[in-house]
Parts: sequence; structure tokens; C-alpha cells
Amino acid sequence: MQLDLLFQIAGVGVLTTVVSAVLSSSGRSELANLATVAGLAIVLLMVAGLLEDLFTSVRTIFQLY
Repeated sequence: MQLDLLFQIAGVGVLTTVVSAVLSSSGRSELANLATVAGLAIVLLMVAGLLEDLFTSVRTIFQLY
């Protein structure tokens, strides 16, 4: 697994947590929830490429196509 991708995901998680905490403490819980969902979407987009590579490798190994 790529170590830089792991650090990027951790960075997005920390940034999302800080933004969510600041927004929650200022009384904007709706925006805090939106920031959390946006952080989750960003991480899912980052991982989507790895999942595609995994499925391609499985197809190649088992000669499914």
C-alpha cells in the first residue's frame, strides 16, 4: 500500500475533524455535518482508484476476462 496515500487520508481526517469541531462549537451543526460528509466523499474518491486496481488484478490473476 502506498504510504503517501495513507498520510493523505489521515490528513483529510484530521482536517475534517478540526473543521467539524470548530463549526459545532460555533453553533453551526448543519455545516459541521456537511463538512464531515464532504471529508468522507473525498476519502472515498481517493480510495476508488485503488479498488479499481485491485479488481483489475483479480481479473488478471484468475483470467476472468
